[in-house]
Amino acid sequence: MLEPRIDKVTVHIGTGESGQRLVNAETILGAITSRAPVRSTAKKTLPTFAIKKNEPIGCRVTLRGEEAEEFLKVALEVVGGALRRGSFDDTGNFSFGVEEHTDFPGMKYDPDIGIFGMDVSVALKRPGYRVARRRVARAKMASSHKVKRDDAVEFVKNKYGVEIVEAA
Repeated sequence: MLEPRIDKVTVHIGTGESGQRLVNAETILGAITSRAPVRSTAKKTLPTFAIKKNEPIGCRVTLRGEEAEEFLKVALEVVGGALRRGSFDDTGNFSFGVEEHTDFPGMKYDPDIGIFGMDVSVALKRPGYRVARRRVARAKMASSHKVKRDDAVEFVKNKYGVEIVEAA
């Protein structure tokens, strides 16, 4: 029960604008993850960047289960099998960036589409986490059962063979 598991992997591409660039990002994200992406909208208006509230400015895909584990293996290989310790938060989640989508196997550069980077965020949990979230008979989760930074680091090291680099 204390072994952490992957709850979900979220892959996000932010374009900062709608239009053809966003459509290209959705195409790439769909090809990499084999899932249909969902558009992300701006939370507020930023006139300096010509962004209006509720305008679509990015896309994301959420993966769970086997799909999440398979994608994470490939994504960690793309970044060279190393993560910074600062990528992990206090609740055991971690994020990292992929600079170019062309680093993924089977992806080639297309001058009509361009090159996109993406953010990969991973949420970890332990079995029994649902007890704190369910609607009926909700109960508090013991602090010893929550995933912490050190637990997440050990999980990623052992399961995926990732090297943890100290921040310089």
